[in-house]
Amino acid sequence: MHTAPYFTAIGLIAVVYSVRVVKLRRLHQVSLGDGGVPALNQAIRAFGNLVEYSTLGLVMLMALEYIQAPVWFLHVCGFTLVAGRMLHALAFSKPKIVMQTRVAGMMLTYFSLTTSAVGITVFSMMSI
Repeated sequence: MHTAPYFTAIGLIAVVYSVRVVKLRRLHQVSLGDGGVPALNQAIRAFGNLVEYSTLGLVMLMALEYIQAPVWFLHVCGFTLVAGRMLHALAFSKPKIVMQTRVAGMMLTYFSLTTSAVGITVFSMMSI
């Protein structure tokens, strides 16, 4: 299964960001929501944004694998998804990091999602 490394990478990134949210919740004694704490709000959104885009990207990678798209194509889509999500989450959770890092992360993510969508269409039509 060629998608497994991408599930692993996204899963580990999600654990790191989830732990960060839990630590901030404990520090600020906030059980639900962000309690008006800006750092907690940023951590929650960094985690949420990672999960929102990664889920779609991983499902699309599974679809590429299911339709037996070329392995190199699947890896291009998977690598850019993980790289994009790492850059974006890092920039989203650390305000001192340049906004260009966040934009680069989103561009890589959009590239992955768009390329995956086109690949699913093209490679599924080839197998008809």
